[in-house]
Amino acid sequence: MSHSELLKRITVRPDVFGGKPIVRDMRLSVELILSLLAQGATPEEILDDYPRLEADDIRACIAYAHAAIADDTLASVSVAKR
Repeated sequence: MSHSELLKRITVRPDVFGGKPIVRDMRLSVELILSLLAQGATPEEILDDYPRLEADDIRACIAYAHAAIADDTLASVSVAKR
């Protein structure tokens, strides 16, 4: 799955978590997934804990974080607003 296809899995809704990026319009924030990974959780453990989540969702969170800190501007990181 390409970088741009992964980023399509990240959405922003003003009514959910104050507009923070979320995964596929679910109530799972990118911040939560990245925090779990930073704490040492494996993708498999996260997928076990959140059965609606898919492996590409975790990759999408990482792609979003990369785009946010890369030389790209956030304007080039398109996420779907709902």
